[in-house]
Amino acid sequence: MELKNKVAIVTGASSGIGTAFAHKLIEKGATVYGLARRLNKLKEIQSKLGEHFIPVQMDVTKHKDLEEWVKEQFSEDHLPDILVNNAGLAKFGNVDDLSVEDWDTMVNTNLNGIFYLTRLIVPLMKENQDHCHIINIASVAGLLGNPQISGYNATKFGVRGFSEALFKELRYDKIKVSAMFPGSIATDFFDKVGSETHSNMMQPGDVADTLIHLLETPDNFLINEVTMRPLNPKNPDSKA
Repeated sequence: MELKNKVAIVTGASSGIGTAFAHKLIEKGATVYGLARRLNKLKEIQSKLGEHFIPVQMDVTKHKDLEEWVKEQFSEDHLPDILVNNAGLAKFGNVDDLSVEDWDTMVNTNLNGIFYLTRLIVPLMKENQDHCHIINIASVAGLLGNPQISGYNATKFGVRGFSEALFKELRYDKIKVSAMFPGSIATDFFDKVGSETHSNMMQPGDVADTLIHLLETPDNFLINEVTMRPLNPKNPDSKA
């Protein structure tokens, strides 16, 4: 795909790899609708990235709000080319300590949110004469279960299954579907779950470069899954 003049939607765009995705796409000449709950953060990003970054205050768990926005924003004369389902969060803990509220929050954001938006964008992509691409951001936690992240595992395993089914469903409509499975990235994700970042974690810009590579592959070439990890994941400052 040639990214110049393409229209992209990126969820979870107000921080971390979502912001990095928007940055790299705009560098390539795309226009990005950046969706997130924090409008102030989105406006800060717009002040840095320019008018090709369009802030959209949105909670992906609110399917009616998504329906209204998509209906208002897109038409047969203005169709999306790229959807990056990136919004996600984690609540860690033993299964007997994990609250129903925390479970529901992860399922609604990490899994339902992807479905809510994708189901609205796919019909528009089917109208697009060009090839389109949906990229779902999962996690290595979608490949391997571990203690204290059972809820997060469940949602990210779900993203993998959804992505694989979707790529087989849409491949003959000129719509690519890829799932990315990143390991530890130096973002505020780890601050929110009580861990610290360190220099051996992957950098958001490097992960974003991988996303750009997926998008720029030839039209009849699909990388449907890609796993990314730090070569050495250990904290270099740790004494353990």
